[in-house]
Amino acid sequence: MVSAVFHSPSVRAEPVEAQHNASPASTGSGQASTLRQAQDRPSSGRTNLAAAPQPRASRPPFDWRSLWLALLPPVFGLGLLIGVWALVSISSASSIPSPLETFKQAVVIFSDPFYRKGPNDQGVGWNILASLERVAVGFGLAAAVGIPAGFMIGRFEFLSRMFNPLISLLRPVSPLAWLPIGLLVFKGANPAAIWTIFICSIWPMIINTAVGVQRVPQDYMNVARVLNLSEWKIFTKILFPSVLPYMLTGVRLAVGTAWLVIVAAEMLTGGVGIGFWVWDEWNNLNVKNIIIAIFVIGIVGLILELALIKIATAFTFEEVKS
Repeated sequence: MVSAVFHSPSVRAEPVEAQHNASPASTGSGQASTLRQAQDRPSSGRTNLAAAPQPRASRPPFDWRSLWLALLPPVFGLGLLIGVWALVSISSASSIPSPLETFKQAVVIFSDPFYRKGPNDQGVGWNILASLERVAVGFGLAAAVGIPAGFMIGRFEFLSRMFNPLISLLRPVSPLAWLPIGLLVFKGANPAAIWTIFICSIWPMIINTAVGVQRVPQDYMNVARVLNLSEWKIFTKILFPSVLPYMLTGVRLAVGTAWLVIVAAEMLTGGVGIGFWVWDEWNNLNVKNIIIAIFVIGIVGLILELALIKIATAFTFEEVKS
């Protein structure tokens, strides 16, 4: 009885032992037959994407029409200006120089724009930099005062009612009318010019910033009131992001106005600057340099305008229509 129980496991283990003792040759032949069957089996329709040749992405055709529409109108406009200028210089008995003569003079001037031969004899580059410096100082002071004032006027009804009549009264005044006040108070031509830039630049920033604050949706302010947000939180989280496009529009208008005014202010105050350079060339009856200065003023103003438009576009958000 005991021997039967003892020998029974060995009987059952024989098949397992036989499996482990199977010859390698038989195993290898079985694998080889399995591989041959897999090769002979019909394909299931799947292809190897790595091995298959990938088609090249076709490039879209170059849009020549858009290129011509972008380039031809400005070229025709400049050509029209130069053509009218040439006809006026030829047909009239005036001393207006031709475009070719002015171009030759411009080559001479810009070949050395940063020379110094005295306080009143400097290159056009130094005059442009002096004017830009005055614009930067006056505009910076106007921004430091006008933008916070616009937020306060737009935020509080009492301040809006208080300052609206003053702004309406002073804004239409010509900026050059403030120049004698600056000369009287500051006793100098340079601070008087900066004062003129300040007073003409501050109004667009105040008005546009205040309008932007007043156009913030009332629902935003109601939510801030329900959440009991502080005035600083309301300014940083609600007002400033919403008012930023309006504020940048005011900055762009202020810079354009400041660049217009500085030329006239420098004509009256003298010193170094693009406006003084124009007036000095007029005293020397050098009309070619005056025309060159007109183009320089226009190009610098255009660069300032395009730069600020680019910045304002980057911070302008359009509502998504459902």
